[in-house]
Amino acid sequence: METRGDFEVQLEGMREYYRGGNTRGASWRKSQLRGLGRLLEEREAEMNAALEFDLGKHPVESYRDEIGSLIKSVNYALGCLKGWMSAEKAKLPLAAVLTTAEIIPEPLGLVLIISSWNFPFGLSLEPLIGALAAGNVVVLKPSEVAPRCSSLLANVLPAYLDPKAVKVVEGGPTISEQLVQQKWDKILFTGSARVGRMVMAAAANHLTPVTLELGGKCPAVLDSLSNSWVREVAVQRILGSKFSACAGQACIAIDYVLVETKFSSTLLELMKAWISKMLGENPRESRSMARIVNKNHFFRLKTLLEDPNVKASIVYGGSMDENSLFIEPTILLDPPLESGLMQDEIFGPLLPIITLKKIEDSINFINSRPKPLAIYVFTHNDSLRKRMVAETSSGSVTFNDAMVQYVADTLPFGGIGESGMGNYHGKFSFDTFSHHKAVVRRSFLVDFWFRFPPWNDHKLQLFRSMYLFDYLGVLLTVLGLKKSKQD
Repeated sequence: METRGDFEVQLEGMREYYRGGNTRGASWRKSQLRGLGRLLEEREAEMNAALEFDLGKHPVESYRDEIGSLIKSVNYALGCLKGWMSAEKAKLPLAAVLTTAEIIPEPLGLVLIISSWNFPFGLSLEPLIGALAAGNVVVLKPSEVAPRCSSLLANVLPAYLDPKAVKVVEGGPTISEQLVQQKWDKILFTGSARVGRMVMAAAANHLTPVTLELGGKCPAVLDSLSNSWVREVAVQRILGSKFSACAGQACIAIDYVLVETKFSSTLLELMKAWISKMLGENPRESRSMARIVNKNHFFRLKTLLEDPNVKASIVYGGSMDENSLFIEPTILLDPPLESGLMQDEIFGPLLPIITLKKIEDSINFINSRPKPLAIYVFTHNDSLRKRMVAETSSGSVTFNDAMVQYVADTLPFGGIGESGMGNYHGKFSFDTFSHHKAVVRRSFLVDFWFRFPPWNDHKLQLFRSMYLFDYLGVLLTVLGLKKSKQD
């Protein structure tokens, strides 16, 4: 699939395969999900090796964030598939006598999944689970920024999935551009907002619906917790979210922390102690922290830190090694809000701490910026919790932890505003790649004569009563005991 002509020929072949009904049956869908399950079990060592080569991930991190999470998702989809595929009976009003209705999920058809490099298996196969469960044919475009992972997917997927229904296309931006110019029944894109805008613009040419998973600057709000043990737990969870998830190269990783000024010095000491406990005195040698994906991203982060005003705010870490593409955990205290560090998504192991007079000011701080993919709030203050839910807007809000919402199959995962549109995971993935078709069945035996012309005031009164579900009024009007308002 290299030229535009090749794309069109192969895509038309996939459409024909779909039109033949090959993917609609439950048995086909289950066979594909089971195939993914076997792939994850049989190729775990190869996947670990690819993730270590591309991103320096430890096998435990790889299993936690990608392989194990995907096995869980496959098993969940297999267990729920019958229910997801079942028609849902729709409740109709009493007036719809001798009428039944149901909502039937049907596959969209030919869909495109463009995934990101930071979780190259997770962000490729998680949406693929939903697309196959829904009965679609799928083209998957992994990120070329994680080349070993992309190559592994291209080489092994055909051995586990129906090759007529699932194809992997490798390549860079030119290939992606050619793909999005084609006609699709759905596109799911994970990546930057800049590229997301381009995908959406191209999709508009064919009125193709899109789901965009984009990210943004996810804040953590840390209240001045009074219990020392609770403080330790909160700090451990914050640091784990930031530094142990692809070295902060994650769309739902904590981007910065909001804290009261009076608590900032205590927080810094706790963070320094916990970084040492989690990653040792030399984090690079611990192998428990991933590296930066490539030199472009390494120098992007280096440039952020080289801003003199930003550099002056570093209170921990800051060292980096270009040869190994490693940046140690770095904490900054009150860097300039107008700096690139605080304007753009960091996507790396740099953690700014922003101090506020009182923690309630965090609400205005968050609302003054684009809507984030996630907000994390560490507090026992019930009033603050309620205000965070009611007064802020984000893809999700999690209290007293971070990133755990991603692994819950019963929760939708997705953004709002500049952090994305649409969602997936669990049944939400199935729904994202399905059309929910309304099916109505009527009898010939009963009808309402007044719904047809010619019109008169008597019929208008019947409609007034009917749309208010005033069945007594309908009866009285028919019997001539209730006159129209015009009479």
